Amino acid sequence: MTNAQRIPFGTLDGQPAEAIDLTAGALSARILPLGATLQSLCVPDRDGMVADVVLGFDDVQSYRDRPSWFGVTVGRYANRIAGGRFTLDGKTYELETNNAPNHLHGGSDGFDQRLWDVAEVGQDDGAAWVHLTLTSPDGDAGYPGTLHASATYTLTPDALTIRYAATSDAATVVNLTNHAFFDLGGQGEALRHLLTIEADQFLPVDATSIPTGERRAVAGTPFDFREAQSIGARVRDGRDDQIAIGRGYDHNFIVRGEAGALRPAAVLVDPASGRAMTLDVTAPGLQLYSGNFLGGAEPGKGGRLYRQGDAVCLEPQAWPDTPNRSDFPSARLDPGRQWQSVMRFGFGIA
Repeated sequence: MTNAQRIPFGTLDGQPAEAIDLTAGALSARILPLGATLQSLCVPDRDGMVADVVLGFDDVQSYRDRPSWFGVTVGRYANRIAGGRFTLDGKTYELETNNAPNHLHGGSDGFDQRLWDVAEVGQDDGAAWVHLTLTSPDGDAGYPGTLHASATYTLTPDALTIRYAATSDAATVVNLTNHAFFDLGGQGEALRHLLTIEADQFLPVDATSIPTGERRAVAGTPFDFREAQSIGARVRDGRDDQIAIGRGYDHNFIVRGEAGALRPAAVLVDPASGRAMTLDVTAPGLQLYSGNFLGGAEPGKGGRLYRQGDAVCLEPQAWPDTPNRSDFPSARLDPGRQWQSVMRFGFGIA
């Protein structure tokens, strides 16, 4: 059975709000127009018990009042841009340094805080989907060009696929991704998950989490996930300078294969529940974030306090600070071209 429907979902800034519920077989997802956000994703375990495997809030207003990146679409540029500035075609653009001294995730009024338009909600025998759009004007957050962006969530009985696309009327940079925090067990024990990443190298960072330019081999380091490893086994290994800088994992991995082609990037398994998630991407990089700054101070869904390590993020994206690095795969978008990024989260039993 597949189904897609718009439902009332409380209020946002005093106005009625809505959500889009998608169902396909045993999977279900809820999408919020605010931030084109994945609010919930429910998946059965080996015994058929269903649990919500992503962190978030029970009400839409909390996504506005307590921005925490839970399941949101981030942009125009996901991750960090050094010093909050970049130069394009000889002109320097100044951005907000909301993660001082750097720019992070498009700024404090990024795409996660925008109310996207619901352009289409649909279903057929095999899938349910919602297509959302957003126009970001020239100069928005300091970025050049009027950007027309879209986010399409498609749910099938075995996967959730997110397709981002964008066009611009002037040369600009773009890097959208989804910032879901995954806890496949639903119990706040994500560090016990087993993770595999299809990467032989990662990008070391400086003290402000900006890539140094080195492409370091994962072999012999806590960043070697070429075979399944427990995330928690090495997440606090302070002998590694990169673990110490990130307070755990907060690094971009260079995904094997050709960027632009949909290819395997990661596998995440919760041994306790048996839930397994595969991730295929078209992006050149995958940011692994082990929830290092979840402080446990404010409640999320069901009043649960989210603490460090309760969930893990796997964010397909361009490499951090690419607009300032000519040696990195380009994030440039020119008029007449379309930028795209596809990520497919497949679900099954290990």
